[in-house]
Amino acid sequence: MQFERRARPPIWLTLGAPLIAVAVALLLAGGLIALSGAPVFEAFGRIASSAFGSRLALTETLTRTTPLILTGLAAAVAFRARVWNIGAEGQFYLGAFAAVWAARGIDLPWPLLIPVLMLTGALAGVVLLVIPVILRLRSGVDEVVTTLLLNFIVLLFVSLAVEGFLRDPMAFGWPKSVPLPADARLDKLVAKSRLHTGLFIALACAVAVWALDRFSVFGLRSRAAGAAPEAAAFAGVPLGRTLVKVACLSGGLAGLAGAIEVMGVRGYLTTDLSPGFGYSGIVVAMLANLNALGVVAAALFVAAVFVGTDGMSRALEVPSYIADVTVSLSLLAMLVALFFAQWRIRR
Repeated sequence: MQFERRARPPIWLTLGAPLIAVAVALLLAGGLIALSGAPVFEAFGRIASSAFGSRLALTETLTRTTPLILTGLAAAVAFRARVWNIGAEGQFYLGAFAAVWAARGIDLPWPLLIPVLMLTGALAGVVLLVIPVILRLRSGVDEVVTTLLLNFIVLLFVSLAVEGFLRDPMAFGWPKSVPLPADARLDKLVAKSRLHTGLFIALACAVAVWALDRFSVFGLRSRAAGAAPEAAAFAGVPLGRTLVKVACLSGGLAGLAGAIEVMGVRGYLTTDLSPGFGYSGIVVAMLANLNALGVVAAALFVAAVFVGTDGMSRALEVPSYIADVTVSLSLLAMLVALFFAQWRIRR
C-alpha cells in the first residue's frame, strides 16, 4: 500500500474539503462537550443562537468577522506564493499603532482623514513583512522565524507606547493610548452595536484580491511562484520582485485590519486589541483553501465559533476553550482533507 499523487484532484473533493473539515471538527468538539457533562445538541443550539439568534448576536459575529477576513486574506495571498507569513498578528498591531499615532499629527477633514489613517496602518504592515522577505531573498533567512519573532517585538513595542508616549493621561493608570478623534472613527452600521463600516471594506478587499489573483498578471505570477518556483523563473517570472509585491499586499492587508479594528471598535490602542486575529487568519485561509472569496465564509465560521461558544460557555458552564479546540481541529481536518484531495491510497 502506498500513496500516489492524483493526476487531477476530483472537483467534488476539492470543493467539499472545507465542509468535510468543519463536519469532522464539530463532531470531535461534540465529543469534548459530552465529556464535560453538557448535552451536546443543546450546546450546539446555544452556539447557533449565541452567534446568530438575535440582533446583538449577529452584529457581534459580523464585528468579529471583519478583521478575520482581512488577516485571512493576508495569509491566503502570502501562502499561495509560498511566502510563509506567520507575522500577521504583529502587522495587525503595528497597523493599529500607526493609525493611532498618525491621528495625533494629521489635521485633515473627515472625508480624507479616515483613508489616510487606513493607508498609514497598511503601510506599517507592509514594512513589517517586506523586511523578512528581503532577508529571505538576500540572505536565505527563514521568514517563518523572523515573522513569528516580530510578533513579540511589536507587542512589546505597543506595550511601551500605551504605557509611555501614547498613554492616555485620563485613563487612571489603565494601559491604553489616547483616544482617536471623533472624525477618525468609522460609522456604525447598526445603532447601539459595535458593527461598523469596516465590514464593507473587508468584503471589498476580498473581491479585489480574488479579481487580482484571477485576472491580473501579478496573480498569475504569484500562483506560479508558489506552484513551481524553478519553472516560473525559467519561464521569465521575476521571482524576487513578485515575492516582494506579495509581501506588500499581504502585510498591507494585515496592517489595514489593525487600523480598521482600532478605528471601528475600540477607538484607542491597547495590548489586548486582538484576541489572536493574526493567528486565526491562518486557520481562515486554510479553511478557504487559499481562495479569497472562500475566506469570507471561513471567517464567518470562525467568528461564529468564537462568539457562539462564548455564549454556550456561560449558559451551560462548559469551558470556553472548546472554541480554540474546535478551530484547531478544523485546521487539522482541513489539512488532512487537502492531503487526500491531492493524494490517494493505492494497493
